[in-house]
Amino acid sequence: MSELEQAPQVVEPYPLSTLRHSVAHLMASAVAKLFPGVKFGFGPSIEHGFYYDFDLAEPLSDKDLKRIEKEMRRIAKQSPELVCHEVSRDEARQRLVGQDYKLEALDLIPADEKITFFQHGDWQDLCEGPHIDRLDREFYFKLQHTAGAYWRGDEHNPMLQRIYGTAFWSEAELERHLAWLEEVRLRDHRKVGVDMDLFSSHAEAGSGFVFWHPDLGVVRRELEEFWWELHTKDGYKPVYTPHVARESLFAVSGHLENYADMMYAPMAIDEMPYRVKPMNCPGHILIYKNRGRSYRELPIRWAELGSVYRYERSGTVHGMLRVRGFTQDDAHIFCTPEQLPKEIAGVCALVDKILTTFGFEYTAYLATRPADKTIGDVEVWDRATQALRDAAAIQGLPLVLDEGGGAFYGPKIDYKIKDALGREWQNSTIQCDFNLPERFDLTYVDSDGAKKRPIMVHRAILGSMERFVGVLIEHFGGKFPFWCAPTQVAVIPIREEHADYCATLADRLTREPFRCDFMAEPVHMNKKIKEAQHRQVPFMLIAGEREQEDGTVAVRRRGTREQVVMPFEDFLELARRLKQTRALGLD
Repeated sequence: MSELEQAPQVVEPYPLSTLRHSVAHLMASAVAKLFPGVKFGFGPSIEHGFYYDFDLAEPLSDKDLKRIEKEMRRIAKQSPELVCHEVSRDEARQRLVGQDYKLEALDLIPADEKITFFQHGDWQDLCEGPHIDRLDREFYFKLQHTAGAYWRGDEHNPMLQRIYGTAFWSEAELERHLAWLEEVRLRDHRKVGVDMDLFSSHAEAGSGFVFWHPDLGVVRRELEEFWWELHTKDGYKPVYTPHVARESLFAVSGHLENYADMMYAPMAIDEMPYRVKPMNCPGHILIYKNRGRSYRELPIRWAELGSVYRYERSGTVHGMLRVRGFTQDDAHIFCTPEQLPKEIAGVCALVDKILTTFGFEYTAYLATRPADKTIGDVEVWDRATQALRDAAAIQGLPLVLDEGGGAFYGPKIDYKIKDALGREWQNSTIQCDFNLPERFDLTYVDSDGAKKRPIMVHRAILGSMERFVGVLIEHFGGKFPFWCAPTQVAVIPIREEHADYCATLADRLTREPFRCDFMAEPVHMNKKIKEAQHRQVPFMLIAGEREQEDGTVAVRRRGTREQVVMPFEDFLELARRLKQTRALGLD
């Protein structure tokens, strides 16, 4: 939890999730009073609050939320007691006459499970609980906003109106949380992206595709250079594979069998069905199969910043964080069983190096065999899972179990990073695969002359360029570290007669090279400073007559009003150090 979320400890008579679920019921009862004929969906507690879905004839407004809040407070005083009733299935149907969504939910309850309703006043809801005992206990809530939501998350179902809210046991906690939400809003990568002209999406091109503008293109280029620098040191070699392949390739890989709902429809080329690729691994496998392989070549480490395309439902597409076309920082390792633990441990070390460079803390999860949609025998899965455990032990990496969270072809280690606001994001993944080498009949000749199967390790560290950079924008609030900032230095003359000196400074910086903006426009200096601040430029070098005479600059760091005068050569040394070390700060 971030500092913004911290609040004085209070005694909680019930878990926070129980309170929030109860307040969701309270909200639904208020909606029932204010909007006769409403039909109810689900109303669970979630990580930071609660929601409830409603089928209403008219769209809700912010003014409606205020009315609902007022009615909630009235109901909590007049009908505070929450009572649980266990009923038969037939009685449940009688209670739910006219509530189509609730009747559908009733049918989902297994025959051997009890059916319960929770009631306060004259309002009741099909629900298994738990709930608090009374609604007149001291607690604090806020209804936040509305959104559209398909019934049961299926875009083929009706669109309902979802009201989001939150609740806490103390007013201080609520206020602290609302302040945290405001910081989340200010850091939203879509808002920052517009403010700083970083990226866009276009209806003409379709939903879920990101257009990188020049400044964000600079950030991406710096990340790619950093990524390749580390991968080259670790023995990875670059490969490039086509964006389109025959459908039959994805039948062999198992994607058509287990991943078809995420793949785009086939296109006909030479009267054969082709697909745009959802993953890069089949292409790397074909390169491996292009000729015979010897144990002397293993391990083979191939890397590709490869663009892939996956179908995401329109309701789930979200800025840069959930898109339909993206570039994975993909790599695959082909190795022997003896090499496997060391290879995975090496990937774990590389993940740590990259994530900590950006200041991320992380938790690693061991994701095991899913209950359905898998390929390969259980014994093969067990071997792969144990290999991941062994490799994590070599690296001293603790693992949290994620039962059933593996890919369809193998178990994996997933990393969740924690950003500056305490939120978790899943990016990096390491997957151990015994199955695809079997399906594609991959072999190598061992030292005894026998043909054997290699083991394949799939891994992505950033996850995707789009998602990782979207997270970076929010993590830094658009204030990128010096080494990857779009513009690193702005040089600002105090008056027009100081422009020649500033031009000389800008030329020196550009030749280093640093990304420098010489702000020579004939406008007031304060306007230039304001513009550089808006663009989140790490350093402003301001120079007038005194600086020109002394060979100095007045250095103003991003986010401060203070100016420190120093020799220009000293600033150059500072800039070189920040760039070389990829420091997060500006000191």
